[in-house]
Amino acid sequence: MLKVMLACCKVYISESQNKLSLESIERAAKVYPRVAIINKFEDEAYNRVGYTLVSELVPIPSADSNPLREAVFSMVKAALETINFESHCGTHPRLGVVDHICFHPLAQTSLEQVACIAKSLAADIGSNLQVPTYLYGAAHQEGRKLDSTRRVLGYFKPNLEGNQWAGGPESETLLLKPDAGPHQASPDKGIAVVGATRWVDNYNVPIFSTDIATVSKIARQVSERGGGLPSVQAMALAHGENITEVACNLLDPTRVGAEQVKIEVERLAKEKGLSVGTGYFTDFTQEKIIEKYLKG
Repeated sequence: MLKVMLACCKVYISESQNKLSLESIERAAKVYPRVAIINKFEDEAYNRVGYTLVSELVPIPSADSNPLREAVFSMVKAALETINFESHCGTHPRLGVVDHICFHPLAQTSLEQVACIAKSLAADIGSNLQVPTYLYGAAHQEGRKLDSTRRVLGYFKPNLEGNQWAGGPESETLLLKPDAGPHQASPDKGIAVVGATRWVDNYNVPIFSTDIATVSKIARQVSERGGGLPSVQAMALAHGENITEVACNLLDPTRVGAEQVKIEVERLAKEKGLSVGTGYFTDFTQEKIIEKYLKG
């Protein structure tokens, strides 16, 4: 059994087209040699980038002096300094410049340990960067879920004609009290959501259709919320020309994995006379991430 203690953090930023901004964000992380960017997933259509960072932890880590926390905070700061949320436009929903940060324990690290890091980071983003910040999962005292937080804040409703999300929220007033930071969202920064959970796989299945209403029905039927597969969250997102994706969070990949999702999407799409493309992950498996980090 691997005895090393590792923590993983996935940082999702609402930008993929401004290369100078992305370079600045990546430089901010590279100041911390114990932290490695294991994966970078850019999506031009979504105008979104996801970074996967990993760091080793000491046996009794301090949330306030943790290289992973410090590296992620530096990335957030760089993103807020170089990206104006009011100028953002893409086909992926988002709540802010730094839309979502999630911590996952790897190897011998406990969920409670990464939850402490998440809470410390959220407090720092809220107070020092003045961004309303919400906690979820093990980082939240009541275990609030990510999708429920997003639902209250209007994450799932496009705010521009068609399937585009653009600019900041329509109102600076927030319908849910933040766990850290101001109670109003700045239009140029938006909101941040920070959480800690067990491993989640992100898996997308393209359907060759522009009928987002029909693909949304398929996504709902696939998801647990719609009576579909357990531990699966799914939504339909326009993705480039003539494609709508069923974008999935697999909350327990050991229970329901990508193959089961793919089979179900194909079955439902066939019933509606639609063709399905090849599904893909947006990140490595946790085993591969550990391997890549340890190999340096």
